[in-house]
Amino acid sequence: MRKGLDNHTTEPGFLLLGFSDHPCLPSVCFTVFLIIYLMVLIGNSLIMLITVMDSSLHNPMYFFLRNLSFLEICYTSTTLPKMLVAFLTGDGRMSFLGCAAQLYFLIMLGSTECLLLAAMAYDRYVAICDPLRYSLIMNGGFCMRLVVGAWMAIVPLQVGQTYQVFTLPFCASRDLHHFFCDVPPLLELACADTFCNQVTLHTIIFIFAVLPFSMIVISYSKIIKAILKMPSVLSRHKAFSTCSSHLGIVTLFYGSAMLVYFKRRSQDSADTDKYLALFYTVVTPVFNPVIYTLRNKEVRIALRRLLWRK
Repeated sequence: MRKGLDNHTTEPGFLLLGFSDHPCLPSVCFTVFLIIYLMVLIGNSLIMLITVMDSSLHNPMYFFLRNLSFLEICYTSTTLPKMLVAFLTGDGRMSFLGCAAQLYFLIMLGSTECLLLAAMAYDRYVAICDPLRYSLIMNGGFCMRLVVGAWMAIVPLQVGQTYQVFTLPFCASRDLHHFFCDVPPLLELACADTFCNQVTLHTIIFIFAVLPFSMIVISYSKIIKAILKMPSVLSRHKAFSTCSSHLGIVTLFYGSAMLVYFKRRSQDSADTDKYLALFYTVVTPVFNPVIYTLRNKEVRIALRRLLWRK
């Protein structure tokens, strides 16, 4: 096994075909994705700055949001810079180790986002369904443990999966029909049985995507029941407005990611998978600050205070 790994590291890496088979001028694509990347960096950095500097936002909800914004910056930074270089130079090559590093960080950050979204749903559940004990349950130490657990839980499994994928013998063709290194397209290039890799991949998906999504669904079913029982229309509106932002991000992220990883792959679906992957790797990080700024009154007020202060 070790010998196979050594042999592969001395060979050329992979060629990311990305959107090269589509009629898109490289300069236009470069400009569009550069603007998107800058929007992700500026928007999410602004949310981090607001939630740190404004004391009224020093609560668990915005602590999780701050971590989510930081994660979105890291997430897009694993794919977009390489895409921009490819559009600018026309060179989509990626080294063997570079592809392995990108795969590791993509899966690690994606799994962390699933767990963070579940933690945010639980925070809203406690705030609405058990408000009297909210400060007792969602204390600083518990929130910190949730965040650290979300960042660290996937690490050992993903190290094993990355090693498992990149010790496979790859065929002569190294053309990846994708704009980043992902497990399914990499397994299609393998010249060996990938059953164990498929089992590992779906185990990770079940633990770090399906289970957190189930927790989110259960939390929001209880939240909706509690909101509908509120006597005041104003209280119901306020509760729905604080949850709708989070639900929007969950829908965008989980909807596109589950379509990619749970449907059967075929040659005809390669283009569809690339466009769906854009949603959970690029579109969600862009809409995260937009949704939380436009739909959240507290964030809008804090932003105005920050701009007025400056």
